[in-house]
Amino acid sequence: MATEQVVVAPLLVALVTAILTLVVHRYVRVQKVVSALGGLAYVGAVAMLIQRVRSGAGSHGVEGVLTYQLSEWGAPFGITLVADDLSAFMLGLTAVVSLLALAFSIQYVDEAGQRVSYHPLYHFMLVGVTGSFLTADIFNLFVWFEVMLMSSYVLVVFYSGPQHTKAALQYVVLNLVGSAFMLLAIGGLYSTTGTLNMADLARRLADPASFGISLVPVLGLSAVLFVVFALKAGIVPFQWWVPAAYRAAPAPVSAMLAGVVKKVGIYAIIRLYFTVFANAAPMDLSLPGVVGESTLAFFGPVLFIMGAASIILGGVAAVNRDNVDDLLAYSSIGQVGFIVIALAFAAGGVVAGWEAPDPYGSVAVLGLAAALVYSLNHALAKAALFLASGAVYESVGSIEFDDLGGIAGRMPLLSTGFFVAALSLVGIPPLLGFFGKFLVFDAAVNAGSNLGIGLALLGAILTIAYVTRAWNRGFWGERSEAVEQATPQYGLFATVLVLAVVALGVGVAFDPVVDAAIDAANAALGTGDYIEAVGLEESLTSGGGGH
Repeated sequence: MATEQVVVAPLLVALVTAILTLVVHRYVRVQKVVSALGGLAYVGAVAMLIQRVRSGAGSHGVEGVLTYQLSEWGAPFGITLVADDLSAFMLGLTAVVSLLALAFSIQYVDEAGQRVSYHPLYHFMLVGVTGSFLTADIFNLFVWFEVMLMSSYVLVVFYSGPQHTKAALQYVVLNLVGSAFMLLAIGGLYSTTGTLNMADLARRLADPASFGISLVPVLGLSAVLFVVFALKAGIVPFQWWVPAAYRAAPAPVSAMLAGVVKKVGIYAIIRLYFTVFANAAPMDLSLPGVVGESTLAFFGPVLFIMGAASIILGGVAAVNRDNVDDLLAYSSIGQVGFIVIALAFAAGGVVAGWEAPDPYGSVAVLGLAAALVYSLNHALAKAALFLASGAVYESVGSIEFDDLGGIAGRMPLLSTGFFVAALSLVGIPPLLGFFGKFLVFDAAVNAGSNLGIGLALLGAILTIAYVTRAWNRGFWGERSEAVEQATPQYGLFATVLVLAVVALGVGVAFDPVVDAAIDAANAALGTGDYIEAVGLEESLTSGGGGH
């Protein structure tokens, strides 16, 4: 079956929910019900799509890769959506976090806030995220990025105070500049290669002479795109917007920004640089510090440097913060660094062809699987921690450490959720974070990177330091007056606890998760299958991502 309607189901569910919540926005209770049902339907649609992908169903005879051609216009001329194990993994992550953040929102955002289109904005942001994970061409990746970002612009400034306006202005300006550069890079790629369909682009780059393509401009334009994706993911040195935006946004929005929206930038890096650009024919890079003829020979060292800087800057800055949100925001920068250095090891594995023990087979697969597992852990744990921060504020009226203390004795349900999520961030077994960190260390060892091992160890120590500080100052110790007079919000506490329990459950039942991550890594590297599933004639004359 050349087209599979199930691919478009999550996108349609999110879009219809956004429109319906906008239509009934005057009736707050009805809007809440519609929004909640839409969130549940989205989880169902994603689950159905994952089941189809994992069952081996496929398009054009390619198992595990489903395509949907809008209006039956075939690639590369029409708009193509593709769902494979990589897309499915990211959508599963999104579905879990978005549902629980939505459940928190329904209780957390006041009636006036819900009336001014909080729910339509939330679901439109989900539309943009979903489209980004499913699109098969670079221009529509830009479109879905903008849908996601336009909604998040308003959600960051949702409270409309001076601090929120300043943060939103910074967030908007930086992302608009990034979007302008992204559009310029996309135009340049189209002018250079004659296509924007990812499968067609990979096919042409593998045999540039047949299509009259010069690879050097493609490398430069891909570098511009890389800067944009790094900005979206908040990777150092493009992390400036992160602390202010997370601090200004409502707690469930911060949970979505850290848990899901950041991962769109990570996904774009994996999809474009490992599936598409890695398949380019060998080229003479002639650059200092670059060994190899692949585009990943250039981007691998860049990823490592940026990941290392993120781990150090984010971790050190988080240790000395005065309130919970600031600590979590800088922590998010540091934690994304772990994902990025895992991608650097994967890039090195592609270039050098390093082998790794079964079931991974290669360092490329191991590094990508480590990045994906760590992304999942960061999404669950960091989202739970931001929701916990919101619950603390609603109950106590402050998230400043000077006003906190003794929450564990006063609000044990909330404290349990925070504690479990924090331990998962640290990487304590059997929580998911342990396996994420273990895989990053394993990738460093198999890549032979002593510096990478040292950086991961330093990042782990910094994580322990700031998590311990947050627990001791906010939840342990003598009970403060503000905490003594707090009004516990048990519905919010329960949502935090559920998300923390999910992180625990995924860690305990880790085998299906690592299997999914390995399959997702192989999908990212399986350029040949991607091209064939989209319906284009396979033309793979060189390595990189195709096999």
